[in-house]
Amino acid sequence: MIGVLDGEKIHHDIDGVLNGLVAAGEAKAKHRHLAVTHADGKRWVLVGLGKRDELDAEKVRVAAASALGRARELGAGRLCWEVPHKVGSEIAAAIVEGTLLSAYRFDRFKSKPPEDNGGPDALVVSAHDDLTAVVTQAQIVARAVNAARNLQNTPANEMTPRHIADAARGLRELKGVTVEVEGREGLQRLGMGSFACVAQGSAEEPALITLQYEGPNASGPLLGLVGKAVTFDTGGISIKNANKMSDMKFDMSGGAAVLGAMEAIAELRLPVRVVAVVGATENMPAGNAVKPGDVVTAANGTTIEIINTDAEGRLVLADCLTHAVNRGAERLVDIATLTGSIMTALGNTHAGLFASDDDWAAQVAAAATTSGETVWRLPLHDDYAKALDSDIADVMNVNEARKAGSSVAAQFLQRFTADVPWAHLDIAGTAWGTGKPYAAKGGSGWGVRLFVELARSLTR
Repeated sequence: MIGVLDGEKIHHDIDGVLNGLVAAGEAKAKHRHLAVTHADGKRWVLVGLGKRDELDAEKVRVAAASALGRARELGAGRLCWEVPHKVGSEIAAAIVEGTLLSAYRFDRFKSKPPEDNGGPDALVVSAHDDLTAVVTQAQIVARAVNAARNLQNTPANEMTPRHIADAARGLRELKGVTVEVEGREGLQRLGMGSFACVAQGSAEEPALITLQYEGPNASGPLLGLVGKAVTFDTGGISIKNANKMSDMKFDMSGGAAVLGAMEAIAELRLPVRVVAVVGATENMPAGNAVKPGDVVTAANGTTIEIINTDAEGRLVLADCLTHAVNRGAERLVDIATLTGSIMTALGNTHAGLFASDDDWAAQVAAAATTSGETVWRLPLHDDYAKALDSDIADVMNVNEARKAGSSVAAQFLQRFTADVPWAHLDIAGTAWGTGKPYAAKGGSGWGVRLFVELARSLTR
């Protein structure tokens, strides 16, 4: 695989064949354009990368995914990418990520293994400099993203809260990681009436999962990562429309991203301190399910009037955020498939970013840019908080007028952050079915790469 940059010759040509392909117009610098030729007993795929001054890691991930598709068609067993000359190490990392993410397949429930196993057996990265560490780290991150995707794509009868907890317990094998799991009794003991009310309609035991990691020579603020993991969301008594309800197995995508990020951060041995909290439950209708009009009390003492039981994610996150603060988090980020409104606003391209602190918002946004998981900051105006005023409790869980739904939901969450610098990522549009070449179908693992970059930024 050789990248073609606009106006530049291919440096390591083979008897003029490769540059001849460019001169003939068969190979082009247009992004993702592919051309195949044979020379020196090998097959060569020339991959359009565009203009050098516009080249970034995300464009390379996408190009690498397209190139893998062609390699798959050619039946290649071994793939070698030549890193373009005079680019940053992030380009080599992006080649690895784009290739490994697009090679991902979820075929656990196929009775016959597919003929297409995802791609070549080996990936070689060729460069003038020693990029062993860069390539190894990129492999770790990509593997963690794919692990999160496995959690996402597993059907809800197999991926219950206890299975999320088991996945978290598996991370105990990593150095520096501890894991604690509390069930229904633990929620009651901790006063988590908000989280517990979502779980009360399900026969499945909920799981409050707390992970802590301390890397070698760790410094900087204690980073708190909080993920929503509703393993299936019917909407509860405020039941959803049946159309596309099967997609609600993806309502645990925030929790999956947190677990994937913790795996990568620990394997990379980053010198940071992290506390991660994942709230796992089903949201089901039943005789004992929480009802519209009920009032519950959250762990921080806030009373909440339940207006709509399908606004359950914020109820889970409320107590999980309080728990992260109580465990000492000095910077907070929560991630959740929280509102349909964010899909209307931003589609599948950006996640919504809300934040209480401008500096922290900028740091999260910078990590998003580096990781290629783009965000767009949306407002947290006091008027949105007023929309949640309740006549009989401290706050309602949703305003039925449904105006500015994503901002109103974020204002609800902010009440549980205790003035710790906090950011909220609404990933309802980016968690699955993004259409990106390296994650076109199913779960995307969105957020794992962002959280790894954010953790790295705390060490600089």
